[in-house]
Amino acid sequence: MNDNRYSGASEAELGFLKEIVRMLPAGLTVQDAHGELLLVNDAAAAQLGIDGSHPSPDLAPRREACRRALSAGQAVVTEEALHDGAARQVLLTTHRPVRLAGRELLISASSDITEQKNFEDQLFRSAYFDELTGLPSRRVIEHRANGLLGRDRGGERFALAFLDVDNFKHINDYYGHTVGDALLVELSRRLGRDLRDSDMLSRISGDEFLLLLAPIQSQEEVAEFMQSTLERLTAPFFIDNSELFASTSVGISLYPDHGRSFETLRQNADIAMYRIKNDGKGSAAFFDAGMEREALARTKVEQSLRLAILEKRFCCAFQSKVDIRTEAVKGIEALVRLRDDDGVIQAPGSFINLASELGLIDELTHLVLAEIVKSIDLINETFGAEATISINVAAKQAGNPEFMRSFAQALDDTGFPQRFMIEVTEDAFVAKNHFQAEILPMFRKLGVGISIDDFGTGYSSLSALADITADEIKIDRSFITDIHKRPRSQGILRAIESLSEALGMTVIAEGLESYEELAYLQAATKIRYAQGYYFSRPIFLEELKLATPAASESRASVASRPTQQSRQAYSRASAYRR
Repeated sequence: MNDNRYSGASEAELGFLKEIVRMLPAGLTVQDAHGELLLVNDAAAAQLGIDGSHPSPDLAPRREACRRALSAGQAVVTEEALHDGAARQVLLTTHRPVRLAGRELLISASSDITEQKNFEDQLFRSAYFDELTGLPSRRVIEHRANGLLGRDRGGERFALAFLDVDNFKHINDYYGHTVGDALLVELSRRLGRDLRDSDMLSRISGDEFLLLLAPIQSQEEVAEFMQSTLERLTAPFFIDNSELFASTSVGISLYPDHGRSFETLRQNADIAMYRIKNDGKGSAAFFDAGMEREALARTKVEQSLRLAILEKRFCCAFQSKVDIRTEAVKGIEALVRLRDDDGVIQAPGSFINLASELGLIDELTHLVLAEIVKSIDLINETFGAEATISINVAAKQAGNPEFMRSFAQALDDTGFPQRFMIEVTEDAFVAKNHFQAEILPMFRKLGVGISIDDFGTGYSSLSALADITADEIKIDRSFITDIHKRPRSQGILRAIESLSEALGMTVIAEGLESYEELAYLQAATKIRYAQGYYFSRPIFLEELKLATPAASESRASVASRPTQQSRQAYSRASAYRR
């Protein structure tokens, strides 16, 4: 310092200046050319651990920065990450060499930017890493793949696999999102096992992953690796006291065989994955050109389906539920059908799953209800004003409170909600969601009945029936077909019938197609109702309009069956008695 300049300053003024320096929020130090500290204010003492408040951090990088600044004779601005063994502190420091009173000095001013750096790190991780699993994001794996593509090394190959967790929405609906998230974490750990440093696993959306394997020698090598990975996933996952099983469908594309850009390789792997989904899930397939043609055809079907909904080209067919003792029609089930561009009627198997996958199933269900309301007079004239009207609701919809509330309101708006019965598969009941606690009461209040459809094909057991609140249970046709020749199915049927009777549920036998099946049900069970082609095929509204009020096909088809007297000898056969 220039002593002459401050020679006139009083001791009080100097003390005041020293106190200001001491209390500055920024760390301030002054050191000589030998590194000896001549001045350290309180903030710097705390930052450097000189005050003894915490262990001293490693100051070697700081000393090196000071040496460079003094040697160059120029100011140096640097970020210093100081670690004391427990926490990290980041300082933004300016080292400025000066010459005062004939001495070479270094003045250093440091601001604590730890909070800012932590926030920046958080933003970086959010942009480049998945928060749940910690895996790299799509942006990272795309950058990595583009780096490999940019090298353009002749003969170097890599594989890009698209992995999709099978039925993950189903798992989320059953067990809740907390369990679903935990499953994704555990699944990502299993998928990431045995990867090389040069490989990369990325989570790109809810239940979708990308896996980059680089380099590879052959398709066989990749197939073997993926097979071992899929086998690893067959072991159960134990999460939140639940035993879960999860499989993954995998589509694989190879560079350069199946594309020369990341997006092309990703799309082709996606196409191969969808082939696996359609073929049964839980395995892997390599892309081929035929799959691309199938994908284009699928896209065409998707567009056609969306257009059909917009143009309301769906129609309903109705199939009777018949009292097998009196032949009276108890109710009808509304079965949705699609009229394609050529006017040909398509069965639901060709579009229902796709409609659900595309998020169109809710609108489709509302269209069915609208068709029923529009034709209610004709329905009453044909089947009777007392016949219940069943509408199918997918388990996915049943687990969606928002849709179910809107559908309950739509039923109420018809003015005759008590005529309706909702048919849901047993999966909706055993799910750990709000179906029984919150959704069922809405429909009970309206007088809407609840039917368990296709019982015996889902995830529940007979013991689960005790916890299910329903009015009707429809036994899947797989138990009814040739029931008179299958003792095992007969035993299962008796068990379901007994438990349903104890719980006050009406039993419907689905898929009844032969006289022998009917005879067995009449003679060997107490089941009152059945549905199937034996009594009536599904009838379209156009057919109802052509039928006379007194002789609609539904009633005529029931009446045209063998009379009760003609079948007595057969139905009372001792072989069919319990």
